[in-house]
Amino acid sequence: MGFVLVVSLPFIFLSILLGFGCYFLGKHRGREEMRTGVGAQIYGTPLPPPGVVGVSSPPPGAEPFHAKKQGPEAV
Repeated sequence: MGFVLVVSLPFIFLSILLGFGCYFLGKHRGREEMRTGVGAQIYGTPLPPPGVVGVSSPPPGAEPFHAKKQGPEAV
């Protein structure tokens, strides 16, 4: 016993046109974003937030953060 899948010709044309439309619309939108600088990705280390003077160590009264051990080391 065989399986027959019937797909209409207008559905095939619609799928092809929809694929081309999405491709060209995305290409156009991507070029606009590159021209305007929207969504530009900058790779590197993040800058500290404004107001931070550059303190690299915690204040003298602060306790260091200790991670909770998990697994066989916690026994």
